[in-house]
Parts: sequence; structure tokens; C-alpha cells
Amino acid sequence: MRKSETKDVKTEMLIGLAHDRILYLGMQYIERGYITQDEYENLYEYLYKPYEKLGGNGSAKRVMTEVNKLPIRKSTYSQREEHDYEDEQQSV
Repeated sequence: MRKSETKDVKTEMLIGLAHDRILYLGMQYIERGYITQDEYENLYEYLYKPYEKLGGNGSAKRVMTEVNKLPIRKSTYSQREEHDYEDEQQSV
């Protein structure tokens, strides 16, 4: 296998892995009915944008279109922090 063919195979593999992850996460968020800001940033900035630049499209684009319609909620991490803080305040 020539070096250029190896690069093409690696690119195809990256596109395939990103596609799988975008579909998997995107469908979870769609079924749940919302997405957190952190989840959206991870999905869009670190998976979808590079996937799109590498030439990926199709079903992942359709999933992202649906994800973009979801309401964005505060990070679950932030909500846990607030809840823990409230619990501490009540016990004082």
C-alpha cells in the first residue's frame, strides 16, 4: 500500500468513527429532548466540524440539523454543583 493510499484509508476511518459517534450521541440527545451547552460544544466543535471538513455529510448532517433544534440546558455538572451547594447550606 502506498503512502497516499494509507492516508486515504486513515481519513476514511476518521470520517467513519466521527460519523458513528455523531449519530450515536446525537440520537441520544434527540431522544432525551435536550442538550447541555457542554455536550453541544463537544459534539459540534470537536466532532461535527472536523468531520464536515474531512468531507463527511449525509445522515450525520441530518442528525446535527435535529440536534440544533433541541433546547440547550445548563450543564449537568453546574446543576450538580448548585444542588450540592444548596444541600450544604441547608445542613449548616
